[in-house]
Amino acid sequence: MRLEIEAVLFDIDGTLVDSTPVVERTWRTWASRRDVNVAELLSVSHGRRTEDTVSLFLPAADQAAAVAELEQLELADLDDVIALPGSGALLPQLPSDRWAAVTSGSQQLMRARLAAAGLPVPDVLIAAEDVSAGKPDPEGYLKAAAALGVEVQRCLVIEDAPAGIRAGRAAGAWTLAVATSHQVADLESADAVVDDLTAVSIKPGDSGLVVTIDHSRLRDLRRGHSA
Repeated sequence: MRLEIEAVLFDIDGTLVDSTPVVERTWRTWASRRDVNVAELLSVSHGRRTEDTVSLFLPAADQAAAVAELEQLELADLDDVIALPGSGALLPQLPSDRWAAVTSGSQQLMRARLAAAGLPVPDVLIAAEDVSAGKPDPEGYLKAAAALGVEVQRCLVIEDAPAGIRAGRAAGAWTLAVATSHQVADLESADAVVDDLTAVSIKPGDSGLVVTIDHSRLRDLRRGHSA
């Protein structure tokens, strides 16, 4: 599969860095302090802003303090955060004005996790506090494309969670899912699905970027592409 685009817009947690053990551990600690059903919480938290998840379980008056507490728990727990396969090799190849990150986490936390994983921080990073509506709303991806000065229809969104894929599609971008945190069946709304970023090559081209995906490693393919 080959795709010519202008920019790549990455999610961070579950796409570039593996933070799942930390995320689940901190959510469990947080939930245990509030008698919140942790299984129910974890079933809706992936790929969403903390405040959006918290709002489902706590009254409005308690939400700000609860979000701040969770942020501190996560910032204090970075030891298990590592780069996911392929991200360490892929990101340094990209011109700084051709990629961005769009995350449901905060600026402080996401920068800390990228650093802990040994990955570069992009010049354009749209985080939870930079949008009025989190994923699956497309606002974050639209803002990232605008900040890079490119049309979102000429961008590739790379995500690991259904909410993020829906956000990318709603923005009008191409979407590629990595099955690092969800089953392939949960990601079928993406244009293509791969196991991880080792299946992906992105090189500068004449009019932007050329994305090549090893056809033998495609798990699913939706829209037509040149082979």
